[in-house]
Amino acid sequence: MKEKIKIFLDSDLLEKYLLGTTNDQESLQVERYLAMYPEVRDTYNELQNNLEIYAKLHAIKTPDGLRNKIMARIKSENASRRKFFRYAMAASFAAIMFAGASYFLWNQNQSLQEENIIVNNKIETLKEDMRLELEDVRNQFIVLNNPQTKRYNVKGNNNAKDLKAVAYINPVKKLSYINVKKLPHISDNQSFQMWAEVNGEMINLGIIDEAAGKEKLLALPYADKAVSYITIEQKGGNQTPTVENIVAKIDY
Repeated sequence: MKEKIKIFLDSDLLEKYLLGTTNDQESLQVERYLAMYPEVRDTYNELQNNLEIYAKLHAIKTPDGLRNKIMARIKSENASRRKFFRYAMAASFAAIMFAGASYFLWNQNQSLQEENIIVNNKIETLKEDMRLELEDVRNQFIVLNNPQTKRYNVKGNNNAKDLKAVAYINPVKKLSYINVKKLPHISDNQSFQMWAEVNGEMINLGIIDEAAGKEKLLALPYADKAVSYITIEQKGGNQTPTVENIVAKIDY
């Protein structure tokens, strides 16, 4: 029986149930285990507390003034539409005398439609960005709380002795993250840059920003026998890594 409970706890069903991503069958299984086994309830309560703490630490702040801007734009569009309809009513009674007004109204309508499309596209882009942010937070939560996650301490070589980082690798969930805790001082015209070698291809993961905070996790692409590097590059980064400037290597 203990082995059965262990297998259940090692799966991600509790995390998925907590985040509302289980299907009906999985939800029934989780609820049955919660009702039958105290250790499952204890683990669920602990995950629930951890998620609440983690969500508060990584809360996504809505850009300042975004709501007011959207509401102002909607009010502006509504006012423009009401103005358009008043013009349309007048034109219907004097279509022959003011034939030229028809083109003007059509042009106004086209402009409003184009502006509406632009606003909708911006809102959809914002929704997608927020979805990706939430997905990343979910993956971080799973990696940090899953017992099958492996932790690797990463140190810099002689060229960056003060560099310290921790890599979190979960081969079951196929998720990888790194937390760069400390970066040594370099000149103002240089930057630390992150790379990953996956299936023979070198992937640029971007500049490591020390100002991002010690608690920030950087996602690593997962693959069997993948390797990641940290290099010192010119300010702004390079398209390809400078091999002689590799200061840390992570095998996972």
